Amino acid sequence: MQEPTSPTRVAVIQFAPQVGVFNRAENLRQSLELANEAVNGGANLIVLPELSNCGYFFCSRKDAFDHAEAIPDGPSVRAWIDFACRHQVYLVAGLSEIEGVQLFNTAVLLGPDGFIGKYRKAHLWNLEKLWFTPGDTGFPVFETPIGRIGLLICWDIWFPEVPRILSQQGADIICSLNNWVWTPPPLFDEAGKCMASYLTMTAAHVNNVFIAAASRIGEERDARYLGCSLIAGTNGWPIGAVASANRQEILFADIDLTSARSAPIWNSLNDLQRDRRNDLYDQMLGYSRHPALPR
Repeated sequence: MQEPTSPTRVAVIQFAPQVGVFNRAENLRQSLELANEAVNGGANLIVLPELSNCGYFFCSRKDAFDHAEAIPDGPSVRAWIDFACRHQVYLVAGLSEIEGVQLFNTAVLLGPDGFIGKYRKAHLWNLEKLWFTPGDTGFPVFETPIGRIGLLICWDIWFPEVPRILSQQGADIICSLNNWVWTPPPLFDEAGKCMASYLTMTAAHVNNVFIAAASRIGEERDARYLGCSLIAGTNGWPIGAVASANRQEILFADIDLTSARSAPIWNSLNDLQRDRRNDLYDQMLGYSRHPALPR
């Protein structure tokens, strides 16, 4: 049996951060406590949900500003950086970012040597449009010693261009940070999965990429969150269980991260990467393919 070239234990954390400036310290404490559980479980890549330090459902733009902090010098990011450095792990977390008079719904990637990079949510959901500015970072993929890591946030998964662009830029894994809420009913199928679970699985399948999706649970200012965190393999199927809709959980998956780089050959005539009609649509999508990917 071939030894993995990039053995990684991924953990996604599902919990219930609460909005309110007096809850921020508790949200941060809980995120670090659960991340420590993930480390004790052997994880070296840990994914927290969207806006995990501050909760989601702000009541006004001022409220959103009161919950925001700068990157990378804000207190939550500094605490997460200290954690990643101390435990020599990679940590992905979501927060409300302030830059001048603008707010962004942002995900940060932190590692053993500190701050690596950030992604600002491109597609804003519902009342987010009243608080946040649409992201301006594009869809970066970050090179790390364990593999190439891309980021997306919640509503982004409904836009197939996002995981496609990340995968075509060479992402081995996409870390998906979520506060999945109401979608047109039914909210769950008979298997207990929500539509976002299937969108995540489909995106992993059609892009030959791992996706680690951390969602949240609970209720907050009359909003209900759907849980259903999962880690999808490159074939789209969940590695292990999909999380519940209402329980705090940590999911783990042992994967060879860079195995995502092997083009999936479906049969003697079909190969997912080589069958793509790059001549027709890559230029229209406006991105450059990673040079290591097959043409």
